[in-house]
Amino acid sequence: MTYHFTEFPDRTLSNAYKWQKAAADKDLIPLWIADMDFITFPEMTAALEAFAKQGVYGYDGPKDSLYQAILDWEETQHGYKVAKEDVVLIEGVVPAISVAIQAFTKEDEAVLINTPVYPPFARTVTLNNRRLINNSLVEKDGHFELDFVQLEKDIIDNEVKLYVFCSPHNPGGRVWTAEELLQVGQICQKHGVILVSDEIHQDLTLFGHQNHSFNTVSPDFKEFTIILSSATKTFNIAGTKNSFALIENEVLRKLFQKRQLANNQHEVSSLGLLATEVALREGLPWLKELKTVLETNVNVVCDALAQTKIKVMKPEGTYLMWLDFSEIGLSHEEVAEVLADKAKLQLNDGLTFGREGKNHFRLNVAAPTTLIAEACERLVNTFG
Repeated sequence: MTYHFTEFPDRTLSNAYKWQKAAADKDLIPLWIADMDFITFPEMTAALEAFAKQGVYGYDGPKDSLYQAILDWEETQHGYKVAKEDVVLIEGVVPAISVAIQAFTKEDEAVLINTPVYPPFARTVTLNNRRLINNSLVEKDGHFELDFVQLEKDIIDNEVKLYVFCSPHNPGGRVWTAEELLQVGQICQKHGVILVSDEIHQDLTLFGHQNHSFNTVSPDFKEFTIILSSATKTFNIAGTKNSFALIENEVLRKLFQKRQLANNQHEVSSLGLLATEVALREGLPWLKELKTVLETNVNVVCDALAQTKIKVMKPEGTYLMWLDFSEIGLSHEEVAEVLADKAKLQLNDGLTFGREGKNHFRLNVAAPTTLIAEACERLVNTFG
């Protein structure tokens, strides 16, 4: 079956956050916030239409079939076999990070992240009055790597209690190897650090790269690791609001659920419950075709920008690309101004991902290929 990956849905009609500026400026192409400009698969639309036709939109609870869909997906797609009681539903991965920080650390205790990284990581740590420890990733051979010596030193020197880890990585698109994850886990295990692994991009691996869910690397890791994931990023249903935590350690799970209840974050919307199950049951063919489109778009960007001084970090996963404008000869602020005013492109400002993001901007390629090609032409004409 062929899906609608070449069509342009008019997202200004729904007041989509990503397209709000573009609604006022018709020349602007928004390629920033991490959702997709693709129409979903027909089974999802049919399920949501059937839900709407029932005419009653009260409180719904999760069905056993939803839990089974999550368990089946994790086992078949990621080789991760867990039990139903290990699954904790929550409205989003970022709220789950907040709950984990509150449940497993105290104010002024240290929480570590690897930068550059998805901006809500740092924001969530600081707003919860924890000490933020930034451990810088190292760029090598065209991708990010972990500096394990510095990582362990940062953990020891700061008495880190919790580590929020991004796997696959946003914004670098790095799909960590099993060997790298093993070293991360062994360091955490050695120093009594609880690991929160954000795996929301786990299904979006590209070019033959394989995701390893953290707890599949070693059975010991389940004693101190919380896995966070969702169908929302994979299937472009972020507005339905549902994610899940996989917590095999019963003590940690109960602490997480206690804090979740204290925050009144234990309920998920009816649409979230429905959309997640439909996605995991019916969405695999759409996902397979999506990934071929994403690979095409990534290659379009890499080929086009090879004509410029813009350095491209080719992603191994996700639909996000980390662009380095350091050799352009302009300041970070000047690049931002030229992107917005001359190229008419709305990208994510790299500095929001950490100080390592200076002179960098993040590009979202989850849009029809013709739109990505147009954006590349603008970049070449502006910075070539």
